[in-house]
Amino acid sequence: MARICLFPGTFDPVTLGHTDIINRALPLFDKLFIGIGRNSNKTAMFSESQRLTWLKEIYKEEPKIEVLAYDGLTVNCCKSIGADFILRGIRYVNDFEYEKAIADMNRSLAQNVETIFLTCLPEFTSVASTLVRDVIKNGGDVSQFLPYPVKNSISR
Repeated sequence: MARICLFPGTFDPVTLGHTDIINRALPLFDKLFIGIGRNSNKTAMFSESQRLTWLKEIYKEEPKIEVLAYDGLTVNCCKSIGADFILRGIRYVNDFEYEKAIADMNRSLAQNVETIFLTCLPEFTSVASTLVRDVIKNGGDVSQFLPYPVKNSISR
């Protein structure tokens, strides 16, 4: 049975923190879907198509990765793609408390879906999309936090 995983997020923008988690998760799964969750309560800085394009460009040489966008519950997306695992990255203890509550809810909704937590490498602990967006809004240089395709398109 194939180990299929969904890594959900907004990826607004995709950061080196995201790619760190994805790259280290690749050996664990046969297929890894990166899912951009549509959230009507959030207004993204970057369009969905831009975020999809970045992820597809970053992982164009990786056959185990597929990129998609989805509406609704993450566990329903898992069901539609046949994923039994959800991948989440953890930076701080606070992240774990929040993510565990979501994992518990997802487990209640879909008993067959297990959440896997990976901690980010120390050099990426401070790299959060929210902080990166704030730096961008205030004219700062975020290039050290971004994968090349993202950095390249933002700096134009």
